[in-house]
Amino acid sequence: QVQLVESGGGSVQPGGSLRLLCEASGPIHMINRWGWYRQTPGKQRELVAVAGSGGTTNYVDSVKGRFTISRDDAKNTVTLQMNSLEPEDTAVYYCNLVGWMISGPNRQRNIDVWGQGTVVTVAS
Repeated sequence: QVQLVESGGGSVQPGGSLRLLCEASGPIHMINRWGWYRQTPGKQRELVAVAGSGGTTNYVDSVKGRFTISRDDAKNTVTLQMNSLEPEDTAVYYCNLVGWMISGPNRQRNIDVWGQGTVVTVAS
């Protein structure tokens, strides 16, 4: 099975920076899209940033100019560089992979995989 492991969360003061890393393992055939989402208690999970296979990226308006998503297809990883952090960025951050895994000889299966989440806290 394909699994995702996130790291890099923590506590930081407003204006600070954090870098989240998500590493995929398992029989990956192709990654179409990486995404970073976040969720706070009582709210729906929100898409923060997405990186497509063609190098395209997209961000929620609230993080544009502060966050940068980068994918490394050789390592099957994605990072989220978060600068100028604000208290409103406090959340559990999840990475998501949409793509294909090798399910057998000359066979692939579509997958949509989530990481376990990493906590980001921005406070004075």
